[in-house]
Amino acid sequence: MKGDRIAAILTCYNRQQKTLECLGALFQQDCINEITIDVFLTDDGSTDGTAAAVKATYPHVTILTGDGSLFWGGGMEKAFAAALQGNYDYYLWLNDDTILYPDALSKLFQTYAEITRSSNPKAVISGSTQDENTGEHTYGGVIRKSSLRPLNFSLLPPTDQPQPCDTINGNCVLISRSAAQAVGNVDLAFTHYAGDYDYGLRANQKGCLVYIPPGYIGTCSGNDTAQAAPPVKEGLKKIQGPKGVAIADATLHPIDEWKTFAQRYAGPLWFIYWLVPYRRLLWSSLKNKTSSP
Repeated sequence: MKGDRIAAILTCYNRQQKTLECLGALFQQDCINEITIDVFLTDDGSTDGTAAAVKATYPHVTILTGDGSLFWGGGMEKAFAAALQGNYDYYLWLNDDTILYPDALSKLFQTYAEITRSSNPKAVISGSTQDENTGEHTYGGVIRKSSLRPLNFSLLPPTDQPQPCDTINGNCVLISRSAAQAVGNVDLAFTHYAGDYDYGLRANQKGCLVYIPPGYIGTCSGNDTAQAAPPVKEGLKKIQGPKGVAIADATLHPIDEWKTFAQRYAGPLWFIYWLVPYRRLLWSSLKNKTSSP
């Protein structure tokens, strides 16, 4: 860790205070004097002055710009592409609403050192986060629930030991240089969701060690998806947007993007696994219709 160069990769949109708080926690890490951190931040057309505020507070941050159409996938890909030109020792994905604990980077580096003792330097380590108020586990590494449900994943609770996982949430992820060289950048086939899952799954396919560290590395509130289903016609229109449609406890991804994900990771029966989630839209809409007065 000592003397290593780290490129932090972020994207933001209209969360000025959160973005500044996130960067403040990053620059207050307990190992900050032992490493060099360069930040690459894509501001995707914020109208709340985020870019100007970041530049005024942290003038050394490299700010790239978007027009509001990049979302998470495009913003992260843009920042990651710029960082990859620098051939850093590590790359750190960081959501701008993730607030790191002071020992977060030390914990990620310690995990890297422990899991790479077998000489495989290709590692992707996803830090687990918790809700600031409730302490609930919100993001981190995820595992498949069953081989019979290849596209269903659940959070892997952190313990006091590093643990392997199937793929990752992209909220706080340490990627070694050799892993980045093997896996490449975020895939623009995924606009806002699934790009992090895709990256972790590709990393596993490329022989990388995909792990979570012990405990929690910071806070990040979970997304509230508890919403009633819209009428089918409206839902089919919304589902083509970058963020899909949130219904109850699930998000239905844009149809073409979910098709790509299913083709890659669901095996020979990908067609079935691709279509099954969308039954939620039909069933929920019918339920709402029959229960209406």
